[in-house]
Amino acid sequence: MGLAQRIQEAWNKQSQWLVLLRPLSCLYGCGFQLNKQLYLSGLKKVYQAPVPVMVIGNITVGGSGKTPLLIQLVKYLQQHQVRVGVISRGYGGTGPFPALVLPDSPANVVGDEPCLIVQNTHVPMAVGSNRQQAIELLLKHHQLDLIISDDGLQHWALARQLEWIVLDNNRGLGNQKLLPEGFLREPVSRLQKSTVIEHSAQPTSKMHMHLQVGEPYLLNTNSDDLPAFDLKQKFHVVVGIGYPKRFYDSLNSIGVTNIQAHEFADHYAYELSDLQFEDAAPIITTEKDAVKIKKLLQQHAAQLQREIWVLPVEAVLSTACYTTLEHQLQQLNIHITKV
Repeated sequence: MGLAQRIQEAWNKQSQWLVLLRPLSCLYGCGFQLNKQLYLSGLKKVYQAPVPVMVIGNITVGGSGKTPLLIQLVKYLQQHQVRVGVISRGYGGTGPFPALVLPDSPANVVGDEPCLIVQNTHVPMAVGSNRQQAIELLLKHHQLDLIISDDGLQHWALARQLEWIVLDNNRGLGNQKLLPEGFLREPVSRLQKSTVIEHSAQPTSKMHMHLQVGEPYLLNTNSDDLPAFDLKQKFHVVVGIGYPKRFYDSLNSIGVTNIQAHEFADHYAYELSDLQFEDAAPIITTEKDAVKIKKLLQQHAAQLQREIWVLPVEAVLSTACYTTLEHQLQQLNIHITKV
């Protein structure tokens, strides 16, 4: 287990030894605030895009359900005739950046989450650490009413008109300490300045979402005789996301309990050896991991004969989320077309 995974585990357990990292958290907090003030004061340049920008992010490290939320919002906006585009840092991709993301773009080039977003929505999307360059590339090829930034909540170089923060109640805020003593990127007070979406199956606020598990599907479908999904059999769970427990809970919700877990770092670049095990039990994984595993499957089909199943999830938003979005967009002179 690497250092990053050990710290992640300590965060989840709220281990006592994390207090030893408090001096580093103080340095992080001071550096973060200084950088933020440099942008707010105008000493550092802030890019104002020619179309409104909406940032969807979180104040925690690790998964919060942000990507499923973004995908659902994009689908909703597309259905209501809003010309929406998406930008992202393209974490895990090698570039070159900025780059447009197409349905057949390799995950190792543009990043796994951008691939997942475009494959699910076919939305115009550009990636790159320089958000201004990504936006300019996107607008060079598309006429848009709204740009959604996948993450980038703490990217102060990008001006934004709307901010939605996803707060996963299953994970909470941990010990409420900044990195690295805790898993907060910003103080808890940041939640008071943006629209907060509570990610919970038992929400306490009107603005909430939960993940609905879909039907598992087979990633390797070359055979004419496709096997049925047997939830009682043993599975090798291959997972490389920010908060693996959420995926285990999803598996448990459909009755998959006989599992052997193989956890990898978020955005992990899989190799063939990562998917080879002593027995012939099938693999089950997330859609985010599947966009990378699919490439390995295409390259090494002969060595990957075992079944590889994918468990999809979809964000289900409360009515208040859509009502609030419509109101916020009207303030920006972007109107939802009723269908």
